[in-house]
Amino acid sequence: MKQKLVFFVGVAGTGKTTVARKLARRIQAAFLDRDTVGGRFVEKILEMNGLDVNDRDSEFYKKQLRDLEYDTTKDICIENLAAGQNVFMISPFTAELKNKTWIDEVLAAAGLSKQEVDVKVIAVTLGDMETQRKRIEQRQTERDNWKLEHWDDFKQRVQFVPEVNWDLPASSILVFDNSGDLTDEKVESAYQFVMSES
Repeated sequence: MKQKLVFFVGVAGTGKTTVARKLARRIQAAFLDRDTVGGRFVEKILEMNGLDVNDRDSEFYKKQLRDLEYDTTKDICIENLAAGQNVFMISPFTAELKNKTWIDEVLAAAGLSKQEVDVKVIAVTLGDMETQRKRIEQRQTERDNWKLEHWDDFKQRVQFVPEVNWDLPASSILVFDNSGDLTDEKVESAYQFVMSES
């Protein structure tokens, strides 16, 4: 069976990490959540610059730190792929999904290709913004304070289904509606999607 490289994408509060954790119990994979990979370093750099350690929306973060987090996560992904591991990647990956060549560059850096690695994208969505807001509130993360304090601005730039510009067959992209309870049936459908060969 081919190696699996699975991206769990979507905006804050949709439940990307929760869905990924459920599948990780059934599929052995390196579990790379970009928040975990870069969080401590980003917070320290923000603190050193006298900025809010929970900021992920300012121009400073976007210009100076955003790519550091994503590129570091990408490098760890490449190392795991090259070592023969399945990899789960959890983050919005907004810019990366728009870059048509990004996924091929990642695979090439690992010495691999789409013939050897089955790339899947699970776009985790919710049916409405109120559910999303409640989930963001329930996880009680200081990092989400900006979103909640500027909710009208935040929800205006939310796209429920991220645009995937990578050269993948339609069968490699799953829009996963995570509204309501995350039932065994929903998890099973995502599992079957990941395990199927594209």
